[in-house]
Amino acid sequence: MPKVESLVAEYVELYVKMMKMMDRRMTQCGASFARTRVLLVLFKFGEQRATEIAERFSQSPRTVTEAIDALERDGLVSRCPDPSDRRAKLIHITSKGIESLEKTEPMRQKFIAQTFGKLSDEEKSSFHHVIAKLNHAVDDMQNEG
Repeated sequence: MPKVESLVAEYVELYVKMMKMMDRRMTQCGASFARTRVLLVLFKFGEQRATEIAERFSQSPRTVTEAIDALERDGLVSRCPDPSDRRAKLIHITSKGIESLEKTEPMRQKFIAQTFGKLSDEEKSSFHHVIAKLNHAVDDMQNEG
């Protein structure tokens, strides 16, 4: 049985490798994976505050704000006042942002299919179970303080 440290190292190595490859492929489509992730969240879940997006990605608000600033400069998102809090802004995807996703989404889906297509249905189910269990453990630790 592999040591836990070895499992963690392999998992991190795989994650980093996948993110770098995804980012390279996105760059070829004229986007970046980080920016595309923000667009995907806004497309799937609707307008959100930058702090909500940062929490979703476990990133600092500053990092997400910089990405949103770049997306806004490119016309892919816009900011509007939050009706429930005048001090806050809601970020929403523009039609140009949706067009950008339409260009990158087929490549992203192909990458996912090529990667996870190597797994049997049973392996995918087991992997899902393991990831859910680890997520639950991390959530429990966060809730403990």
